[in-house]
Amino acid sequence: MLITLSTSGPSSTLRVHAWRKLRSLGALALAQSVYLVPECPATVRAVNRLLVRVRREEARGQLLHLTLDPREEREMIASFCAERADEYGEIVERTRDFLAEIEMERERGRTTYTEVEESDADLARFQKWLAAVRKRDYFGADGREQAEAAVDACEKALSEFEAEAFASELASDEAPAANTPALRVVDPGTS
Repeated sequence: MLITLSTSGPSSTLRVHAWRKLRSLGALALAQSVYLVPECPATVRAVNRLLVRVRREEARGQLLHLTLDPREEREMIASFCAERADEYGEIVERTRDFLAEIEMERERGRTTYTEVEESDADLARFQKWLAAVRKRDYFGADGREQAEAAVDACEKALSEFEAEAFASELASDEAPAANTPALRVVDPGTS
């Protein structure tokens, strides 16, 4: 499907909304305000909802259904796949930083629940990002398996780190600190 939008008059909020929505669908930008999206039930619904909003805000938008010749179709599919492969590659790259961060915290002796919480938030972002890329990967781009394995490796590393943090905090709770004053019972009658 080819989508054309003319949102120059309305608010910048509408332009940003339209751009984000089309990007979340994995649209290819062919020219300024001209996008190509694979035609499937989910994209048709999403684009129709977007066009209703665009028109309601007195902007213009059109949806055109295209039939491409086989060579053009292969080229467009290759373009869609290249974008998704780049996104999968970026996920893999970022997960390396995540794993390095966990290892650095171990080396520093900072296996704490606070560090686990921070890393858990990062892992949740990776999982959400991967799900979003999968959703717009209409043609099975290269790199999906590597990205899935990388996120799985992060989940496993975090699970191990969390177990270490739990054991470390249990051990510190059981051992009295060297400089901590101890409480003692005082008999009020012997003062």
